[in-house]
Amino acid sequence: MPRMAQGTHQTGLPFMKMHGAGNDFVVIDARATGAGVSAALARALADRHRGVGFDQLAVIETGNGADLDLTFYNADGSTAGACGNATRCIARYEMDRTGAADLTLRTERGILQAVDAGGGLTSVNMGVPQLDWREVPLAREMDTLTLPIEGAPVATGMGNPHCTFFVDNAEAIDLAARGAEMEHHPLFPERTNVQFAHLVGPDHLRMRVWERGVGVTLASGSSSCATAVAAARRGLTGRKVTVDLDGGRIFIDWREDGVWMTGPTAHVFDGVLTPDFLNGLAE
Repeated sequence: MPRMAQGTHQTGLPFMKMHGAGNDFVVIDARATGAGVSAALARALADRHRGVGFDQLAVIETGNGADLDLTFYNADGSTAGACGNATRCIARYEMDRTGAADLTLRTERGILQAVDAGGGLTSVNMGVPQLDWREVPLAREMDTLTLPIEGAPVATGMGNPHCTFFVDNAEAIDLAARGAEMEHHPLFPERTNVQFAHLVGPDHLRMRVWERGVGVTLASGSSSCATAVAAARRGLTGRKVTVDLDGGRIFIDWREDGVWMTGPTAHVFDGVLTPDFLNGLAE
């Protein structure tokens, strides 16, 4: 992992706090600071008592073949290949800053397109879903539509692995216990995000999520995409779906060019990490 630039230890490190439907992020614009980010910094920042607190840490860097390059860290210091709500938040920040109506963002998932959807909403194309067992990835060959696990969940790749259970009542699930158990299921060699969802009405889902490396979160963009794709594959919904999460509502549209996600964003505050905090990091 890259180390913090020496100057940041002396002057502090600026950051932004953002959220999308309650899925919250610390965002560091490394274009302005030149600072690298370590797993130790991610873990320290994620502590909601001794740091700032977040579901994911996002780092913005100068684009290489895109308007921006993004790197995501989970609360445990591991990296995440995709983070849809953070991508939307950063896209909104950059569009407001530059006046652009659309832009491209490079992530581990690939180059993603974001657009101003109007009415304060921001859309991002999270790419074509990965439906083959190798792409998710799973530990061995199997049908991703019906996994050999109690509850017969669906596996979907959206730049990170997802395991979606369709249940009678998502709100009745012990999410902390079931999520922690399923994150480390041996069928998922890279661990997995876990969703529990039920049908509210035509093309309308209620979903709750456990994110790998984080835990229970109020929302998850890539999980919303994976759940909508799984529901459409199961024939429960069409390809255009409203998803109600613990933190708010997200709209998913699975098109030929990828899974488009639309929802609200919030830039909550700006802050500066102190030199004392940065100097106290332990690798």
